[in-house]
Amino acid sequence: MTQPPDAPLPAPARASRTRPGEAPPPPTPAARPGMALLRVVAGAACLLILAYFQWTPGEWPVRVLTWVLLTLLADEFGGWFGYAGLLLGGLGYLSPVPPPAEWLIILPLLGGTLMGTLLLKHSGGLFVLPFAGLLFAGVLIGVGRVATKIDPQMTLPGNPEFLRNALIGMLLALGVSAVRQLTGLILRARRHSQRAGATPA
Repeated sequence: MTQPPDAPLPAPARASRTRPGEAPPPPTPAARPGMALLRVVAGAACLLILAYFQWTPGEWPVRVLTWVLLTLLADEFGGWFGYAGLLLGGLGYLSPVPPPAEWLIILPLLGGTLMGTLLLKHSGGLFVLPFAGLLFAGVLIGVGRVATKIDPQMTLPGNPEFLRNALIGMLLALGVSAVRQLTGLILRARRHSQRAGATPA
């Protein structure tokens, strides 16, 4: 179907022009493959260190601290790193030297709490971190208070050293996550304001 001779021609697309004396808008930052490689290396390093502590002989307080801290830190470099760290909590049962006897109680208790914390942490960004920390601390403290009422011999969940090491690991890791995410928000807001200021009215 031909266009009538008197039909108006479509207006040509106007290229964006920079006014005289005005700086061109800054280019959109390209994705840097080096950063992706760095995240993989850092996440793998967290898992290797965690595997070392779980494989070699050691006291359960050290295992608790490193399991919580390194699992949540590894999660910062990719979600699957966090879930892999969660699974490494049972690595000691494959090593020649079995883990401490207390690990039979620590593994399901701390593992379930870490799983819930990771799921909640993945549901949002910076603003869900306090709720993830409250979930982690609330479950452990609550179980510690009711464990001896269920079984008088189950004193480990209420052990101050167990709670202290687990909470310290959680607070350190979530603190690193908060700083990382807050820094990212500030940098993105700064880039956005720079682009908006350079765009002609």
